[in-house]
Amino acid sequence: MRTWRLIRSFPPAVQVLLVNQLGVNTGFYLLIPYLAGYLGHDLGMSAVLVGVVLGVRNLSQQGLFLLGGSAADRLGARGVIVAGCALRAVGFGVFAFGTSLSVLLLASVLSGLAGALFNPAVRAYLTQEAGDRRAEAFSLFNIFASTGALLGPVLGSALLVAGFRLSAVVAAVVFALLTVAQVAVLPIRRVEPPTTSVLTDWRGVLTDRRFLAFTGALTGMFALQNQLYLVLPMQAERLTGWSGAVAVIFLVSTAATLALQVRITELFQRRWGRGTSIAVGLGLMGAGFVATAVATAVVPATPAAGVGEISARLAPVLVTALLLAFGVMLAQPFVYELIPSFGRPELSGTYFGVFYLVSGVTAAAGNALIGWLTDLSGDEWAWLPSTLCVLIGLCSALAVLALDRRGGIGPVRRTGESLCSPTSSAPTS
Repeated sequence: MRTWRLIRSFPPAVQVLLVNQLGVNTGFYLLIPYLAGYLGHDLGMSAVLVGVVLGVRNLSQQGLFLLGGSAADRLGARGVIVAGCALRAVGFGVFAFGTSLSVLLLASVLSGLAGALFNPAVRAYLTQEAGDRRAEAFSLFNIFASTGALLGPVLGSALLVAGFRLSAVVAAVVFALLTVAQVAVLPIRRVEPPTTSVLTDWRGVLTDRRFLAFTGALTGMFALQNQLYLVLPMQAERLTGWSGAVAVIFLVSTAATLALQVRITELFQRRWGRGTSIAVGLGLMGAGFVATAVATAVVPATPAAGVGEISARLAPVLVTALLLAFGVMLAQPFVYELIPSFGRPELSGTYFGVFYLVSGVTAAAGNALIGWLTDLSGDEWAWLPSTLCVLIGLCSALAVLALDRRGGIGPVRRTGESLCSPTSSAPTS
């Protein structure tokens, strides 16, 4: 009920953006997790070509976030969101009916470009519409995103029985409906004509030392969030020998987010400063991996026998998943709240674009490093990847604390205030 009341307290535009994120993640996870299998098994493509198609989609999205952010600032976030969702609908539709490599690459580029457009734009628009309640808005945003990430694979698994093409068509329809809803409901906001060039804006953001230091300190958050899809599934299957353990991890993580996200944000935005909250969240994310490090060091990699043994072996992984979820719930809303406060309000999209560009590169690099360490360590040193995650979380938390103490994490600028005007913010520790 508390979550529902909080949703109702926001204007319709914010509510539409929340439902939009639910639909975006549902449509995305309905299709993308099953794309590799479709390309390899149904179309008979080699592993190299499958990697190329998936890599082009990822590169098109991660590499163009800065472009999407600038487009949101200059053209208006609403139009960019609509264009991104429409492009995603077309891209997923092409996946449904295209079979040649050239057509599939086109679908990858379109769907990746779509994400590069609407991801920064949605957050910039939410920043504008939420005003001085950005942390609360982004906590709800996290709830809707997590719900979509859970519903998507479930729906995709059910549709896959009838074939991948049906899944792709349904995903395309989801994005088409989102496009129509945005055109109908999202209010048009007048955008002031820019007084500087795109390159000048990019140069300003990319030379903003406080923002770059803040983004760099958060590399641990980017890297650790992705271990929900890498380290935790691998450790769960290694400890239990049960493929269904992965679904349990996602279910527990999502259930915790739905139940606790709003309460955690409300509690800590009153009690702690933003820097302290983010640092503690990062520390929790890293500390959670102590459980899997210890478990993989002492539990042999043999299949578990019976429900009782499976539950016992899965428990450390679930502890890690829960602490990872708690850390994200604590840190992420305040991170998103702070990003636009580093620069002029009219550059919010560009700041989000740079932030997502760095996060994408860091997540890919972190996965590559942890994956390499996993292959290198084998069963004898299976605790090493989790130990590295502990160190990443600790170092990132300490970096945020150091930055906060030096004033690198400034107060949240409220709507309508200039960079030079006095501001009021939550008490700092």
